[in-house]
Amino acid sequence: MIHKSIKLSFLAFLLPGLLYAQETKKLSLQEAIALGIENSKNLKLSQNKIDQAIANLNVVKDNALPTAKASFLYNHAEIPTNTLIIGGADPLHLPKRADAFVGTAAVEELIYGGGKLRYAEESTKLLTEVARLDADKSKEEISYAVINTYYSLFKVLQSKKVVAQNLEAIAGQLKQSQRFFEQGIVTKNDVLRFQLQQANISLTGMEIENNRKIINYNLDILLGLNENTEIEISDPDKEIKQLAPLSNYMEAAFASRQELKQLDLQNKLADVNIKSVKANTLPTVGVGANLYYINPSGSFIPPTNQYIVPITIGANISWNIGNLWTNKNKVSEARIQQKSIDIQKDLISDNVKTEINKNYQDYKLALSKISVLETSIAQATENDKLLESKYKNNVASAIDRIDAETLLYQAKINLELAKADAGLAYYTLLKSTGKISQ
Repeated sequence: MIHKSIKLSFLAFLLPGLLYAQETKKLSLQEAIALGIENSKNLKLSQNKIDQAIANLNVVKDNALPTAKASFLYNHAEIPTNTLIIGGADPLHLPKRADAFVGTAAVEELIYGGGKLRYAEESTKLLTEVARLDADKSKEEISYAVINTYYSLFKVLQSKKVVAQNLEAIAGQLKQSQRFFEQGIVTKNDVLRFQLQQANISLTGMEIENNRKIINYNLDILLGLNENTEIEISDPDKEIKQLAPLSNYMEAAFASRQELKQLDLQNKLADVNIKSVKANTLPTVGVGANLYYINPSGSFIPPTNQYIVPITIGANISWNIGNLWTNKNKVSEARIQQKSIDIQKDLISDNVKTEINKNYQDYKLALSKISVLETSIAQATENDKLLESKYKNNVASAIDRIDAETLLYQAKINLELAKADAGLAYYTLLKSTGKISQ
């Protein structure tokens, strides 16, 4: 019994840890993007808007179909005063009660309505395309958000590697300084300086780990993963992307930017709206057929020749002539709205140009930084080796040795961050063209 209770207690102690155990998921950048798109709530909302636009289009198409209706009426009348005398004529005797059945059926079809139904269908189709472009834009925004967070996590992890390497190196230097101190080569102050440097680097590592947890959590939420999932990532861009001429990115933007495409669709929509407003001045033509069933016999199934079934076929033409002089201001208003769309497109086009140029120059700068930092690392490495040799030979002080090592450590971190910044800058440039995956 004692052994069983110990086992149960041990399981109870482990259970919370088992329940909250962290999962680990390894993801490449492209896998993360695909997962983010798949689980995005914003994209689901955008898809819902597309479905709504398609439903509206189907409703408009239904409006072009013939209308039909049917009705059936039963009427019972009680006639207490059933004798009627008109003038000096013989009295007319009516029945004390009467029953009648009356049925109607009608079919109507609009033959010509000035093209308004056709314009309504065209407008709804254009609105559906606008909704699809909204979804495409949301997809690009989600992809970029995943890329941005993925690179942030990559930068933190690279910094952690450099910190770990630096801690390993400083541990070796600390052992060496302690050995030198025991031999009387250096002072206790030199040993303390190395210990202080070790503590400072450890604090930096703690801050980096805290940032990693925050970014990892944010990426879990963004990808729709369990919040306790530890994400393992790979180097998103092992090779630096070559920069094409600026004109290439400009052309891609004007061909792919969703905002510009939407404005083109809105321009077409405004043109259709103008035609629809003009259609108010045109007549409408419709045809219809009506069938009547009149049965005054009182019987649901009447005897022969005691009911009639007249059928009528007709056409109607209607024309609101007043629209000929009241509609012109509506057309002018629609044209002004279309002109505002043209002006808006010019403004957005200018913004696109400045955005692409900025992102293009930022990427060029990021590439230049990498080149400079690679050179600085080579110099810092050489300087570190030189100061290490001097320190061993008691020619340089501990401060000089620590400064050289700190410069190398900082240069390595700066290079890793610069490479990640360059990768993100490249995707930022692609995003400004309207299509991240190129």
